[in-house]
Amino acid sequence: MRLTEHFSLEEMTTSAMATRQGLSNVPGADELENIRYTAGRMEVVRDLLGVPISVLSCFRAEAVNQAVGGSPTSAHRYGLACDFRAPAFGDVRAICRKLNVARQQGLIDFDQLICEFPDTGGWVHIGFRRSAAANRHQVLTARKENGRTAYVSGVV
Repeated sequence: MRLTEHFSLEEMTTSAMATRQGLSNVPGADELENIRYTAGRMEVVRDLLGVPISVLSCFRAEAVNQAVGGSPTSAHRYGLACDFRAPAFGDVRAICRKLNVARQQGLIDFDQLICEFPDTGGWVHIGFRRSAAANRHQVLTARKENGRTAYVSGVV
């Protein structure tokens, strides 16, 4: 099912972990509406970057989220976050810098932007809230330190 011009329900609900472990990753009605909303926000991201986006993860059912070690309160659980890459644009730092500047210019709004593990290729995590007033505009970089994930403010 096509959600927007460039994003389908299949790509927004595909999970390698779910496939490997035989887990269901089917959204309910409320989650489906959130996924549709996120796909619309990802169209804005795609327009800003000017290149195709490869979605790694959007919606995660509870069992899938647990299997990947996600936070129980992760926006992925509700279909309100997307992990992606856009190799034709550049590395994840370049993408995050572009999106952060775009937010400062009022071209996009987001709750959270995380430059995930940029030193090893990584990916971009962007999360949205349905109410723009609730967005925290949080910009972080995630790195591994002593085997644990550490977050620092900004795109580092």
